[in-house]
Amino acid sequence: MKLKLLILTLIIALSASCAKKDENVIRFAGSGGYPPFNFMSEDNEVIGFDVDVAREIAKRMGKEMVYVTTSWDGIIEGLRAGRYEGILGSMAITEERLKVVDFSTPYYYSGAQIIAKKDSSITGPDKLNKKHTVGLVTATTFAQDAEKLGVKINLYEDDNQTLMELINGRVDAVITDRVVGLNAIKKIKGGSDLTLAGSLLRTEECAIALQKDSPLKDEINSILDDMRKDGTLKSISTKWFDGEDITVK
Repeated sequence: MKLKLLILTLIIALSASCAKKDENVIRFAGSGGYPPFNFMSEDNEVIGFDVDVAREIAKRMGKEMVYVTTSWDGIIEGLRAGRYEGILGSMAITEERLKVVDFSTPYYYSGAQIIAKKDSSITGPDKLNKKHTVGLVTATTFAQDAEKLGVKINLYEDDNQTLMELINGRVDAVITDRVVGLNAIKKIKGGSDLTLAGSLLRTEECAIALQKDSPLKDEINSILDDMRKDGTLKSISTKWFDGEDITVK
């Protein structure tokens, strides 16, 4: 009986200790495969624009930031299950997502872009048809663009995979964020063979997804507002996007 009581006491003490520790930590999530927003460095650390924004928000909250990498197609379920407090991974605000999560104010603006090879006949959306195969990341908003174009769709875990499939000729084009495309052209092996095909298909507002009625929403919105006013958001953007400020429309 005394042994059971001791074990119970230890479990309660350990739980209390973990709870206390968690109060000083805020966890944000992203795919970890979306350069230059969130991706793995050569040292196997997750870095990028999203990660720097997350770290600054945590700092202003007086908390330690933990960045969780997880598959995109299950990332909302992970949020709702409480595995992290927010998704700060370049998630666009949509009506469908608003049914199950809340969003902060947008922290950057971009849009859907077709990426193709320079020597391809695909120079814009009007050049795509049902004979073409387009690479997409599973569960992204870019699926709606591909469906409207009537193309075949191959789904992948992240844009590291979609862009390598394009470079290697296994898909005819990729639809992803414009900035992701520009980063690939400049920085990945074989990227110099790629180009932006036409103008933006549409614009998107990207924000931090939070659990419904999260008490963090007002605090995070206030911090984002301060970061806009004091130039911090702009500074993080220009660091990662060659001087471009994507935090304003």
